[in-house]
Amino acid sequence: MPKQKAAIAPVWLRVKAFIIDMFVILMPILYFTTYVVLGSKERFAASQLSIAACNAAFGLIMCLFFSISAQTPGYKAQQIYLINLRNGCKIGFLHAILRYVCFILAGFSIVGLLLCFLRKDRLNLHDILTHSAAVCKKE
Repeated sequence: MPKQKAAIAPVWLRVKAFIIDMFVILMPILYFTTYVVLGSKERFAASQLSIAACNAAFGLIMCLFFSISAQTPGYKAQQIYLINLRNGCKIGFLHAILRYVCFILAGFSIVGLLLCFLRKDRLNLHDILTHSAAVCKKE
């Protein structure tokens, strides 16, 4: 079977995919934690542990999606895939976790997330560190 050609996905498609993922995956987790587990928004706002647990759950679910199908719901809506740049295949679960950790750490320095606007290949710091990239099919 011949290899499919792919190009790095445009930045705005990746941003839209992330926003969709936040609404589809993170918002239900936040709602459930706030109103079912803790009972009120005041208790949720006062609990940094629950906020961190929600973000960790979001990251694990995203990693599962990436390792199983190379797409989250947002990536699927934007028709993009996450691949390993070294072999062109989807990334594994541990690789996805490393990518998410690098994404979180890159968020602490805005340069890490805005690096894609300064590079020709449009990769972010977490993509460079983990040798992964969001791609779309090249026609």
